[in-house]
Formats: sequence, structure tokens, C-alpha cells
Amino acid sequence: MNNQNNMGTQGKELLPGEEMLRLDNQLCFALYVCSKEIIKKYKPILEPLGLTYTGYITMLALWEEDGLTVKDLGNKLYLDSGTLTPLLKKLEAQDYITRIRSSNDERNVVITLTEKGQNLKSQAIQVPHDLICSVKFDMETITDTLGSLHGIMELLTQEEEGL
Repeated sequence: MNNQNNMGTQGKELLPGEEMLRLDNQLCFALYVCSKEIIKKYKPILEPLGLTYTGYITMLALWEEDGLTVKDLGNKLYLDSGTLTPLLKKLEAQDYITRIRSSNDERNVVITLTEKGQNLKSQAIQVPHDLICSVKFDMETITDTLGSLHGIMELLTQEEEGL
């Protein structure tokens, strides 16, 4: 391959031929492993709260904005209804949330925190600190990584929204 065929759309040189197919050169693989491993770190931290990782991010979203519809919550968390519905049923069984059909539009189900769900926030306040301690990152690494990941999320979701 000549160098011209190895140029990306931004004019940056790409990895040559088979080198691009190496597992270690796959962005998706690095993100997958990081995601899997960080969720594994959350497990012992969240167990005392009775939450899985997806339950935790659901509660985070509701602590930010209570009274979301299932659709809005799914959009905020990038989860489809097939994943979200069983999760919401579990959180409802734990008495953390209620699911009520909207009086304005019965097609919409509104998720609201119960008193127990609101009180859980004070117990969860330590979760981010405990996670940071478990991964031994410094704040600069976390801030830089989070900024990079938000940039990647924006690029990937803009592409989907533009279809």
C-alpha cells in the first residue's frame, strides 16, 4: 500500500494493512474492556445499596430529574425499552421508584422516585469516591479521560442522530 491509500479523512496516516486488524489497535475493544472492568469495580460498592450498575445510573438520572418518562429516561441513559423495563420493574419492587401512566398521554409512563428512592441518594453519595479509590486514578486522569470520552460520545451520537 502506498502512503496515499493509508491516509484517513483528516489527512492523518492510518496504520498499515494487517496492523489495523490487531486487537490492541481496536478502539472498540479498548472501550469494551474498560467498560466491563469498571462495571466490575462498581459491583461490590453498589451491592449494599441493592443496585446493579444499570440501576445505579438510572437512579443518578432520576436524582438529577425526577418524573421522567420511560422514553426520556431511555434516551438519557442510551438504553432501549427492552433493557429498561425489567430494570424499572426491579427498582419498583425495591420501592425506589413508581411507574405511573401519564394522565396527559396514556402511552407515556412517568417514573418518579419514592421517599425510599430519594433517601437512597444520601447513601449513594460515597459511591464515586469509593470507585475512584478502587481504581487508583488521580483526579487529573479522571478529568482528562472523562473529557475524552464525552467527546467520543458526542461524535458517535451526532452521527446516529444525523442519519
